[in-house]
Amino acid sequence: MSGTVAVVTGGNRGIGSEIARQLVKLGMQVVLTSRDAAKGAATCKTINARHGTDGGQASTFKLEVTDAGDIGALAAQVAEQFGRLDVLVNNAGIQIDPKGSRALNSDLQTYRDTFETNVLAPLALIQALLPLMKKNKHGRIVNVSSGLGQLAEMSSGTPAYRMSKTALNALTRIVAAEVRGSNILVNSMSPGWVKSDMGGPYATRTLEQGADTAVWLATLPDGGPSGGFFYDRAPIAW
Repeated sequence: MSGTVAVVTGGNRGIGSEIARQLVKLGMQVVLTSRDAAKGAATCKTINARHGTDGGQASTFKLEVTDAGDIGALAAQVAEQFGRLDVLVNNAGIQIDPKGSRALNSDLQTYRDTFETNVLAPLALIQALLPLMKKNKHGRIVNVSSGLGQLAEMSSGTPAYRMSKTALNALTRIVAAEVRGSNILVNSMSPGWVKSDMGGPYATRTLEQGADTAVWLATLPDGGPSGGFFYDRAPIAW
């Protein structure tokens, strides 16, 4: 996949860094974004030292996903440096519901902040970067969602996070419909309960397991599925 270019948001740690690592291993040029430039650079150094002979390369870009100026600068940098974009993984996200939070006693500001990062930021990134995909008539957009956003199994607890992931899934369906026929495939995935800063030490899945489906969706062949929701490479209920 030499020459293939990917952007992975929130790529300096956890699932994001593992997705970036696997894509570099496949030979991609990966721009991993991070709010902390030093942490992003350190992650790139580790990835490149491990996969320097595999043809891919990781670089970092300091990005606050809720900052329109940062997003515009990212799009300009990718266009100038590579002239194309093949993969966008919207991985950056937050879960800030207070412990024990329930919808009926929660602070509305929690929802505003959560939706800004988990829903509106992915939309803004898609709007900014999609033209680079359309230019080469090829693109794969992967939205990292969660099983907690499934309406089919919706319950209480962490309401802002749950609702934001449901909305992210809706965004997936909408964008997939709007780009149908352009060879740009748009899908959501759930990594499951992963050992990461968000998932915690008692989680049941490794970073490698959590990242696998995102990497699979990022490398789908032409004619692959679009507008779907996946877990362990299989469709799951919305």
